[in-house]
This record gives sequence, structure tokens and C-alpha cells, in this order.
Amino acid sequence: MCCVTLSSSALRRAFMAAAIGWAALLPAAAFARSRPALTPLAHAAVLVYGFGSVICHQIPARSFHLWAAPLPVCARCTGIYLGAALAAIYAAAIGANWRAARGGAPTRVLLAFAAFPTLVTLAYEWTTGVTPSNLLRAVAALSLGAAASAIVLASAADRVN
Repeated sequence: MCCVTLSSSALRRAFMAAAIGWAALLPAAAFARSRPALTPLAHAAVLVYGFGSVICHQIPARSFHLWAAPLPVCARCTGIYLGAALAAIYAAAIGANWRAARGGAPTRVLLAFAAFPTLVTLAYEWTTGVTPSNLLRAVAALSLGAAASAIVLASAADRVN
């Protein structure tokens, strides 16, 4: 039986491309959505918004708007994806070859610290009934996306071929 195996560097590059590509698609889809409905760009936007609907509530009031169109995901999700893309760009720029911590506890601690700002905004929203601004929700989520990206990249670096 033959199967294709990917090297850890190929997995890392694929993840980096996906993280950066998805973050770039978010404003591109809003631009495409602002174009006339029969253009190929508008058809491509339907795919991005469709995928976004699977992973996000897409409430327009909780989303950033570009070209009079809401992004395909809310501000919090935008922050997560932007954080993941920025961590991927950073890893590529410095040639980082992060390694996952053995035993898992440091990974859990990293995620807990990274999720803390987002959890604070959620707790505030749920206890007061006041929704924080989209900018605050996105900025709070940046660290969560960056940490998740770092963990995925470290896991790919630890992968045994």
C-alpha cells in the first residue's frame, strides 16, 4: 500500500499559506460583494461568505464593513484569523521552527493566556448586555489566533515522517 506523506516543512508551508490566504480573502470577498451581482468576483464572494457562514454567526452589526459590505466573518473571528496570519508571516519571516512543548501543559497555558482577552470581552458582554466595539473584540482575539497558529506550526515541526 502506498501513501503520500508530507514533510513537516511542507505542512508548515501549507498551513502558513492557508492562514495568510484566508485572512486576505476576507476583505477581498467584501470588495467582490460590492461589485455587480453578475461578475465573476461576486460569484467568488458567494463561496467565501458561504464558508464563513459555517464557522461564524455573521451578524452584520458585529462585523467590520468594507465597501459597504460586512466581512464574511464577525470582528472577533476577523481578529482570530488576522492573528493566525500575522503569526504565520512572523514565522516565515524569521524562519521560526517552533517546537511543541512536551507533555502539553505549556500549550494549554499558552492557549489560556491567549484566550484571556477574548474571554474578558465575552464575560463583559454576557454580564452587562453591552457589546464591546468591533475593534475591541478583534484586538482581543488577535492573541488567540496567533497562539493557535504557533501551536499548529510547532506541531507540524514536531511531526515525524
